[in-house]
Amino acid sequence: MKTLKQLERLRKAHKLIQLGNTGSPSKFSRRLHISERALYRTLEYLREMGAKVSFSRYSNTYYYSEDFDLLVHVSIKALINEKLVKIY
Repeated sequence: MKTLKQLERLRKAHKLIQLGNTGSPSKFSRRLHISERALYRTLEYLREMGAKVSFSRYSNTYYYSEDFDLLVHVSIKALINEKLVKIY
């Protein structure tokens, strides 16, 4: 389940960066319900995927300095009594 939380965190961080609505690092980390250190690891992971993430002191938000998009699709299903049930 840790991987699902990480994927969801990446998806939410990406959406907030796209919207230019992250706030300061401390506010951004609180929005994601993680520590600032975990936020910096999340941002580094996005950078490893090719995202050019920068911080604007003027706007007080993170932003993409080059076009970048992240698509996260996760689906978990279980076979219960011969019926496929969507879990996530």
